[in-house]
Amino acid sequence: MKSVTSVLPSVATGIVAVLVGFASSVALLFQAAQAAGATTSQASSWVFAVCVGAGLVSILFSWHYKMPILAAWSTPGTALLVASFATPIPMPEVIGAFVFCGVLIVLSGVTGIFARVANRIPVALASAMLAGVLVRFGMDVFHSLKAQPVLVLIMLAVYFAARRFSPRFSVLFVLLAGVLVAQVQGMLDFSSVQLEFAKPEFVVPAFSFPVMIGIGLPLFVVTMASQNLTGVAVLKASGYQPPISPVITGTGLATMLLAPFGAFSVNFAAITAAICAGPEAHKDPAKRYISSISAGVFYLLISLFAASIMAIFAVFPKELVLSVAGIALFATIANGLASAMREDWSREAALLTFLVTASGVTLWGIGSPFWGLVAGGIGLVVTRPAK
Repeated sequence: MKSVTSVLPSVATGIVAVLVGFASSVALLFQAAQAAGATTSQASSWVFAVCVGAGLVSILFSWHYKMPILAAWSTPGTALLVASFATPIPMPEVIGAFVFCGVLIVLSGVTGIFARVANRIPVALASAMLAGVLVRFGMDVFHSLKAQPVLVLIMLAVYFAARRFSPRFSVLFVLLAGVLVAQVQGMLDFSSVQLEFAKPEFVVPAFSFPVMIGIGLPLFVVTMASQNLTGVAVLKASGYQPPISPVITGTGLATMLLAPFGAFSVNFAAITAAICAGPEAHKDPAKRYISSISAGVFYLLISLFAASIMAIFAVFPKELVLSVAGIALFATIANGLASAMREDWSREAALLTFLVTASGVTLWGIGSPFWGLVAGGIGLVVTRPAK
């Protein structure tokens, strides 16, 4: 019984991570599929493919390295796709661009180029970037108060009570409390949800040079700069030294193999990885990998019922999802800020990284985490004390 209760918080945290990642980006994923001219069955296949890729990578690498390595799909990449399909492109050529993106990811992993870049990121800047990425989610808890004050206040009250009396189960209690309150308030209606298995649809890729350069290459750049770089920084800021090149290679292979079913990118998770790597997952950092394995299993379950799960997630109030995400990240945000501001000589550069990242600025399709690191790196060079 004790062994079961010891892993329960990790399992719950893994489920919360998937809930947050799926609910916050799956609508954008469907929008991208529709913009590409995908049919309803093809759009469901895209969800199936990215969930299978994320699930398998999360389970295999977390188990092998005993580290909370969580995979996901690129939300910035999804947004890029929505904008890229302004003019019709044949679906086989779209799939070919996805395969091309996977090949580039594999090459960056096999050659070790990405690892050499990532390993040069100072801990202070990585922690500041992590805090900058996550602070929006913390603030979303309080933004949600306006729409659903009773729901959010009860969830906050449950969180602080759990932190005092049972901190390891705090995220689980918050999730259960949110669902219970939403049910009591009549915000959950599952009558329209029907059980339906996923039907993966294979599309033979066709390789068009303009499409590969116009879609595949930008998708690769955005995925590496805005997603993989952030994901590595999240793990480092949480005290881990992830096996960068093997994981990057694995995500690239998953993208290549599942691209014909609609997997446009499988990569390091960033925001949801912070949930699995944080203290809420387990008090012992060496056992937090259980949370990412749990998340991987949940991703695979979602893949089996892609269409039905979509309907279920649509039932949850937006404020419930936002509040669970933000509350689960409170401790991680605090730890990131503390680590970023620890050293006097790097404090201003870390602050610059935090502010640029939190601003959400996007330049040339590359998100604010990358530019936060660039700004902080320049600040570090300028303000570093002379030897």
